[in-house]
Amino acid sequence: MLLRFFFSRLSLEKQVSYLKRKGIALGTRLKGGRKIYIYMLSDLFIEVLYKNDNADETPEKLSMLRGLNSLNEYLEKEFKTSF
Repeated sequence: MLLRFFFSRLSLEKQVSYLKRKGIALGTRLKGGRKIYIYMLSDLFIEVLYKNDNADETPEKLSMLRGLNSLNEYLEKEFKTSF
């Protein structure tokens, strides 16, 4: 809970920098022609969109989910809406 509180107060660039240092990169997925990078940080699952879909570029957007159940529900919903 405290990690989420402090993490959410950082700037987008600092959040992504912290993710790259302390988080675990789980993989990528495609949505709407964009590549989304997924990271795990303790009990947080975080999706990041980067400029030009390149993780070495500037981050554009970040979204956070708390807990594995939330991630599973979210990904199932995303999967179902893709067909």
